[in-house]
Amino acid sequence: MFQKEKDVLRYIRRLRYRVRLNKKTFKLLMVLRTLVILTLVLNVLQRNYEAAALCILSLILFLMPSFFEKQLKIEIPPLFEGIIYCFIFAAEILGEVNHFYTLIPGWDTILHTLNGFLCAAIGFAMVDLLNRHSSRLNLSPLYLAVVAFCFSMTIGVLWEFFEFFCDQFFFLDMQKDFIVKTIGSVTLDPTHSQKPFVIRNIARTVIETADGKSYVVNGGYLDIGIIDTMKDLLVNFVGAVVFSVLGYIYVKTRDENSLAGKLMIHRLTAMEVEEVDAFVDQQEAERKEQLEKARIIRKKPRNQKKS
Repeated sequence: MFQKEKDVLRYIRRLRYRVRLNKKTFKLLMVLRTLVILTLVLNVLQRNYEAAALCILSLILFLMPSFFEKQLKIEIPPLFEGIIYCFIFAAEILGEVNHFYTLIPGWDTILHTLNGFLCAAIGFAMVDLLNRHSSRLNLSPLYLAVVAFCFSMTIGVLWEFFEFFCDQFFFLDMQKDFIVKTIGSVTLDPTHSQKPFVIRNIARTVIETADGKSYVVNGGYLDIGIIDTMKDLLVNFVGAVVFSVLGYIYVKTRDENSLAGKLMIHRLTAMEVEEVDAFVDQQEAERKEQLEKARIIRKKPRNQKKS
């Protein structure tokens, strides 16, 4: 069992070493990891274990780009990788742990827009990889753009399904509620003729429970998540459309200096895979050498004391 744990830790170390191939990305990741670890320690001291779990989740998610690079033998561009790290930090640490979702208006909207953009980029890059490296495929730029858009929207819808599931079974309120002043509902139609019964200028809503408790919602009627869901899907749509257009232009021009070009994932050749593995092996060897030197230094005072 101990050997398996050592193998897992070694595998994680090797994933981290891959990030060092790009110094700027590595520095960014180190800054974010340090902030996450500090947040983790602070929340453990405060016994906020839910926030601590989110910190651990963030540290695991930071390994995902390197994991996919290793398993799929691909290269995620530094810009794309940096955006992914910042997105994870903004969503989990700033959004959830530090409550930016409620403290900063529009924080959730910004992240959902970026999510739509990034998912479209991932979908576009995957299909473009197949298109460029397969002799049987010759997909048009428009087809690639449509696939990227559909992929992004599918991810967005699946996420909303996940939020709905969490709200229904665990009451986490991931689909945030809105207070509205006007509603229209056929349920309230006294004639039962499926005509919407509109109530305007709602000042407050009183909720009474079976055990006699009552709750007052001042300012209007409490909408249960539908507005938040549709808003999230709408901004996801915007992000997906933006990258799909950029991706279409990229395929037409193959301009590697364009924004879409800098976000395109590339497949590594056999030689490039060997070079990456050699770099990681070198980092591992340097670590062992440093540990050995530290062990020798620790032993010296003991030996001198005995003599």
